[in-house]
Amino acid sequence: MTIQEKNFTSDDAFVLNPGVDVGLADLIRFSRPGKKIVASQATRQRVQASREALENLVAQGAVIYGVNTGMGGFVDHLVPIEKAHELQSNLIQGVSTNVAERFSDSIARATMFARIVSLSRGNSALSLENFDRYIAIYNAGLIPEIPSKGSLGTSGDLGPLAAVARMLTGDGFAYLAGTRIPAAQALEQLGLEPLHLSYKEGLALINGTSCMVAVAAMNVVEARSLLEQYTSISAFSFESLQARVRPFHPDVHRLKPHLGQQKIAQAIWSHLEGSELAIDDLELSSQLSALRTDQVRQEDMPIEDAYSIRCTPQILGPVLETIEFVERVVANELNSSNDNPLVTPENGEVFHNGHFHGQYIASAMDYLTISMITLCNLSDRRIDRFLTKANSNGLPSFLCAENGGLRFGLMGGQFMSASLTAENRSLATPVSIQTLTTTGDFQDVVSFGLVAARRVAEVLQNTRYVIAFELICAAQAADIRGSAKLGPKGRAWHAQVRERVPYLDRDIALTGYLETIVAQVLGGHAR
Repeated sequence: MTIQEKNFTSDDAFVLNPGVDVGLADLIRFSRPGKKIVASQATRQRVQASREALENLVAQGAVIYGVNTGMGGFVDHLVPIEKAHELQSNLIQGVSTNVAERFSDSIARATMFARIVSLSRGNSALSLENFDRYIAIYNAGLIPEIPSKGSLGTSGDLGPLAAVARMLTGDGFAYLAGTRIPAAQALEQLGLEPLHLSYKEGLALINGTSCMVAVAAMNVVEARSLLEQYTSISAFSFESLQARVRPFHPDVHRLKPHLGQQKIAQAIWSHLEGSELAIDDLELSSQLSALRTDQVRQEDMPIEDAYSIRCTPQILGPVLETIEFVERVVANELNSSNDNPLVTPENGEVFHNGHFHGQYIASAMDYLTISMITLCNLSDRRIDRFLTKANSNGLPSFLCAENGGLRFGLMGGQFMSASLTAENRSLATPVSIQTLTTTGDFQDVVSFGLVAARRVAEVLQNTRYVIAFELICAAQAADIRGSAKLGPKGRAWHAQVRERVPYLDRDIALTGYLETIVAQVLGGHAR
């Protein structure tokens, strides 16, 4: 019985089947420690058929990139098939030149999972023996040491995936139960055989987008979660700011057929239900009408709110639709054969191609970066409304209800949120256009897809801190106005904050409170 045929419960392992796509949530779930991958017999048969098709082409004397030719800038060199193992080993060593801190265990395992998914499509011509060994090593929990910086993202993530390949072949270092040890020693300790590479196999292991897909998948899943939270947090803030409710009425949003906008408005409308703090525009209109005179007069309660409140569906709607688009892009990339060349077992043909190029991921991650900065911008403006007395519908300056002037209230928190908002904006320059030619102009248009994906993770975390401060402001304002008047959703958010942050009637450093909210409420974590 092979490792693939052992019986695991559905909670333990993900079963790879031909033609069945892997979801982004599955990628994240089954790359966690202790989770396993099972390749169905049909998947293994297809993997073997692809290898046999390549072997037939080699026997017929076909000249195939990475099989009997050099690679990259040496594409014009023919290499005897007898030197296949040396060629593949040199490839892995030659491109393993990434730098900086290593990726976390979660990203490393997700990278391996994504590469196995791609190889399981049965077009990469990896031998069945090495495919089985790859899965066995993954299931044993061995973690590759993957430096995080240096990938061009054009022939895929060559450097990061070469780091994985080095571990799989018993070279370099790996992490076993949190301890860094030589990969060869780790494999021996686990009773596992390293992969021994023949023609095309080193290329199949490293020539793909699997590392950028792993990071991108985590980004987009976390971005959707944060947007869902922030839509509800927005309603909580609106209650605490005594915002007008009718701009979120579903009827008005049917007049503008953007689905994302409609979904956001509906969520805010429902989350405001039962609030005694948010203001009904119609009632306000009646009150203001009774005050009308033949003189121009300024009132404390204007009929409309600022754009950071009233236009929230129109601002967050595009964010939602962008996230939905990015999810499709990343899922398609995950479920692709993304190396070169590819061999189709149905007809035994070989295709030289560019499926390894990471432009889809690079572009999608740039879109996601902009979307997360949009959240951050919106939160920054809400914070300013909370803290500026003239804009808060009657709240004290800096939400300091006691001893203002002697105390600073929440003034200092805005220093942090404004700084991170500015930092996020500085990160908005598109990465996907930063191409630089390399490899003797052979790789002359590169994507930097992994760079773009890494940047989203940084922007996401910065945005969480800003939103965390908005939550603290909203809870403080609710207490000043009377938190008992909050609707059910608002009370739930208020309770979450108060479990971690007291009402601030004295000046105190907020750093620890912000870190707690980010980690425990908003999904922030070290990857």
